Amino acid sequence: MDKTTTEKIRLGVFVTLGTILLVLAAYFIGNRQNLFGNTFTINAVFKNVNGLQKGNNVRYSGIDIGTVNSIEMFNDTTIVVTMVIQEKMLQHIRKNAIASIGSDGLVGSMIVNIVPGRGAGEPIASGDQIVSYSKIGADDMLSTLNVTNENAALLTADLLEITEKLKHNKGTLGRLLNDSVMSNNLLQTSINLKKISAEANITLEKLNGIITDINFENSVADVLLSDSISGQQMKSILLNLETSSQKMASISHTLDSLSTTISKGKGTINYLATDTVLVDQLERTMQSIEEGTARFNENMEALKHNFLTRRYFRKQEKAASKENKD
Repeated sequence: MDKTTTEKIRLGVFVTLGTILLVLAAYFIGNRQNLFGNTFTINAVFKNVNGLQKGNNVRYSGIDIGTVNSIEMFNDTTIVVTMVIQEKMLQHIRKNAIASIGSDGLVGSMIVNIVPGRGAGEPIASGDQIVSYSKIGADDMLSTLNVTNENAALLTADLLEITEKLKHNKGTLGRLLNDSVMSNNLLQTSINLKKISAEANITLEKLNGIITDINFENSVADVLLSDSISGQQMKSILLNLETSSQKMASISHTLDSLSTTISKGKGTINYLATDTVLVDQLERTMQSIEEGTARFNENMEALKHNFLTRRYFRKQEKAASKENKD
């Protein structure tokens, strides 16, 4: 009988402790899942949730404020994540907050991180949707690292090939590294270029000094630069010079053609210049004309003193004298 009573007492204590532990576990689990406090819900749309599950934590600026209530996929690029948040966070979270999915440590479960947005914003309300930001997942990172490794391998192979060519004096760079004569020539060329550059700088400084010493205020340059009328006149003069140059070229071409024609025996000028018989005849004709003119003058002088015609010439002289006086 005593043994039965002791067993019943032990069983009662065990049941009581089990019940207490069960209640405490339910309380802590419910408290963790925000089942016993005032809450509100917000949404965020992601393209990839990276393994996020229902019940994962939601953090705001590193503080646990709620859990993931549901994950619904509408299409291949739209996944709506509904979060249950503690009601006391209503005054802290703004509508411009940004949600992203991360991991709780290196190997922890996935969580939703909410960070404040830039600038001031309106307080969030239950049922609002906040902006989301999708981070690069581990698979994407591994894929990128794989491509990077392949590129690095190709780059290493190319570098090895270039190094081999340099070692065997192939290419310009290989010759420069191993040919001392070519290296010295290149060095001398560099020295010469440096010297030429220095001389050019000196020349430019002298030219700058000459230009500085020029009195532009009282010079033709000042007039051309400041007076638009003089500039137009100078432009007109240049155009006239160009026109005159073209005309002179045309005249020169004409004279050249005329000279060519004369030299080929065409025209009166060439005939006069080359036919000596005609020249002698012209010379005799001119002498005859001069002799005839002298004789005519003598005859006229004789007529003036002849008594038959002397009166006529005197009248002519008087008439000419009268006209001169008038």
